[in-house]
Amino acid sequence: MLRLIKVLLFLVALAGIGLVAFAYIGPIFFPNDFAAPISEVTHPVTLDTD
Repeated sequence: MLRLIKVLLFLVALAGIGLVAFAYIGPIFFPNDFAAPISEVTHPVTLDTD
């Protein structure tokens, strides 16, 4: 049972390291996936003046 817990903790740590690596290295290799959408947004605004 202890061996299973050690393996699961190792896999969780490995997944965390992979997620952090993807966050830092991802924009270099996949810039379009990390780019903000470019589009003009216009919304009418109604101001209540009393």
